[in-house]
Amino acid sequence: MGRGAHPHLRWYSWKRVTDSLSEKQSAALGSLLAAVGLTAIKIVVGLWTGSLGILAEAAHSGLDLVAAGLTFLAVRLSGRPADREHLYGHGKVENLSALAETLLLLLTCAWVVREAAHRLRFHRAAIEVTVWSLAVMLISIVINISRSRVLSRIARKYHSQALEADALHFQTDVWSSAVVIVGLVAVKTGLWWGDAVAALGVSAVVVWVSVRLGRRTVDALLDTAPVGMEQRIARAVETVDGVRDCHHVRLRYSGPVLFIDLHVLVDGAQTLAEAHRLTETIEATIQQIAPQADVTVHPEPFEGNPAEPRA
Repeated sequence: MGRGAHPHLRWYSWKRVTDSLSEKQSAALGSLLAAVGLTAIKIVVGLWTGSLGILAEAAHSGLDLVAAGLTFLAVRLSGRPADREHLYGHGKVENLSALAETLLLLLTCAWVVREAAHRLRFHRAAIEVTVWSLAVMLISIVINISRSRVLSRIARKYHSQALEADALHFQTDVWSSAVVIVGLVAVKTGLWWGDAVAALGVSAVVVWVSVRLGRRTVDALLDTAPVGMEQRIARAVETVDGVRDCHHVRLRYSGPVLFIDLHVLVDGAQTLAEAHRLTETIEATIQQIAPQADVTVHPEPFEGNPAEPRA
């Protein structure tokens, strides 16, 4: 009861976390390797053609490389079990990693906007649009779509904010690469400012996604509860036979694990063994809503028939 989830449920919860670690690390490593390849090829083609749009994409992919490295380390660290200094585990490492990725993206956007504005106002750069400049962006789109789908699937499966952040990075690459292609086509048709405008388009997309990601990251670091989860849990627990009321429901995430504390009113005349079995039923009910939850139930005595309605 006061000590938390039933041993079997606790074992099941942490077993899922342990089982997820290798799959999450594999996804993070794949993203890291993809970021290395994309960054290298964009830098080469961007310098060769003089395209700011492609160089902006190279900088974006370079940050994706740093972000993918942070994600890989975060996934490894967050999988460590709880210890005396981190009683809720190390899951917040993923949230810190996502916040760092957001800040890196915003810094890159500031540089790209500054350079694009300079080109539009003072410097008309010579840009060579070749089949290679278009090909590298198309290759980037294909790879980024593939990686974002894999990362999104695993992020949803294991509720990993670090992998979600990585997936968002690759998704923004898809959008921004498409914008760069439009800019290159504009340059090819004689609109010299198309590349710089495309770079500004890339920045706008990245800022928009970064703000969304940053907001979710801050919410996680501030232990913001999932919307509606408190009410869902309270309603489900109050349907359990023997529970008269469920209140003081508290929730917080630590990485993929949702920690839930709650109080229930139960029949004070029942034995300790009966009360313990009731808490096990409550925990099993909550596990149907939040399969990876670590639950602590605090029973409070109610003198009388717990099935009677409250006054």
